[in-house]
Amino acid sequence: QVQLVESGGGLVQPGGSLRLSCVASGTIFSFDIMGWYRQAPGKQRELVATITSRGSGDYADSVKGRFTISRDNAKNTVYLQMNSLRPEDTAVYYCKLQRSITTYYWGQGTQVTVSS
Repeated sequence: QVQLVESGGGLVQPGGSLRLSCVASGTIFSFDIMGWYRQAPGKQRELVATITSRGSGDYADSVKGRFTISRDNAKNTVYLQMNSLRPEDTAVYYCKLQRSITTYYWGQGTQVTVSS
């Protein structure tokens, strides 16, 4: 079993920055893919970024050039550095660990609000 705990959300002004963290506990394998998703009110959950244990990242077009995903395998932690935040980035951000097509785990989510 895997547990994911996110932190780092909050209220920030447009143009500001936040760094989210997600710590995974339990049995973590090198082939597990970790990532961040977000869900805004009234919208479906969407991919933000994913990263393999080798550090290969993938991003949604809407965050490319502004967000950076990173991973510390020794600490079983994944980070999301968010810069140049916009009001449309406001959402609950969820951490996900993907082990296979049918096996994955979600964190409880952390709220990010971008507003002046």
